[in-house]
Amino acid sequence: MKYNKTITLKDGKTCTIRNATEQDAKDVLSVFILTHEQTDFLTTYPEETSFTLDREKEYLKDKADNEREIELVAEIGGTIVGMAGIAPVGKTEKVKHRVSFGVCIEKSRWGLGVGRALTEACIECARKADYIQIELEVVSENTRALALYQSVGFVEYGRNPKGFRSRTSGWQEIVHMRLELDRYPNK
Repeated sequence: MKYNKTITLKDGKTCTIRNATEQDAKDVLSVFILTHEQTDFLTTYPEETSFTLDREKEYLKDKADNEREIELVAEIGGTIVGMAGIAPVGKTEKVKHRVSFGVCIEKSRWGLGVGRALTEACIECARKADYIQIELEVVSENTRALALYQSVGFVEYGRNPKGFRSRTSGWQEIVHMRLELDRYPNK
């Protein structure tokens, strides 16, 4: 699946949302590690990534060649500042209508509209791939992310009070959210 769109951010700068490529692997891996150092709201700690540069290249190549998955980057002035992607929950008939969504953005770029642009791009790609439902998990204390997701139509469908066990803050409640897309097959 291919995607490329340029938007204007709240600070007046332009941001390109596009497919991540093999050539982006080093920067994507660096931004992944950086964003996971900057917040306690993401699923892993920076040192827990098992990806090497070669594995990252392979991962991005696989995503670029896939019609039902995508990995996007947000680029400002030639620098990658965030990523987002969608991946199927599973490939079996009972769950192939569902896709999971994840996003991470460099903290210095929070509040500019990068997260919204990446989220809306992933929604657009999920529709194009004929998914019926996008799902995500978000730490309940991450009020900015919750507000963003609600503003684009995600609704809460449950909570796990012991969803994450943070090294610094103890238990973190996870909010499960979903967005039903407009396309519904006749099956």
